[in-house]
Amino acid sequence: MKTIQVPTRDQVSTGSQVIFDQYQKRMGKVPNLYATMGYSENALKGFVDFETALNHGAFRPKEREAIALVVSEINGCAYCLAGHTLAAIKNGFTKEETLDLRRGKTNDDKLNAILQLAKSVTINKGHADQEALDNFYAAGFDEAALIELIGLVTVRVFTNYVFAATGIPVDFPLAEPLN
Repeated sequence: MKTIQVPTRDQVSTGSQVIFDQYQKRMGKVPNLYATMGYSENALKGFVDFETALNHGAFRPKEREAIALVVSEINGCAYCLAGHTLAAIKNGFTKEETLDLRRGKTNDDKLNAILQLAKSVTINKGHADQEALDNFYAAGFDEAALIELIGLVTVRVFTNYVFAATGIPVDFPLAEPLN
């Protein structure tokens, strides 16, 4: 079985190197998952562009982290759970709240509508439960927000699958297992 290694900057294309440099400047490192995506300049650039565009959409950072956590929990992605637990805490969630989000639970009605729809879209491979859709719209979201939520789920499924296929080392503190 082939073992996928995390590439160094010198092992990727010039286009990927530019993106690596941006992450190095912004985060102080190039996370292993993003570096691994760098094997394909097109995949890395497409991922970065898609995620960046969605970060300017209908959902606040806390809401985006909640989506990332529930999707990554459903897909069993230790890498994304580690990275997004840290990001969620930096965005104001407590550690216990991150665990609840992974379970699909929150006391915030609007965030719950987001969480339940993201969970339903992920579990049902895009075929959301009607109740989850109805609750999402009742919480004040529109069709544009629906499409963006699907985009956020898709971005996370992509990273979850990259980790699942490569098994690269997790370079963030591991998320606490759910009990």
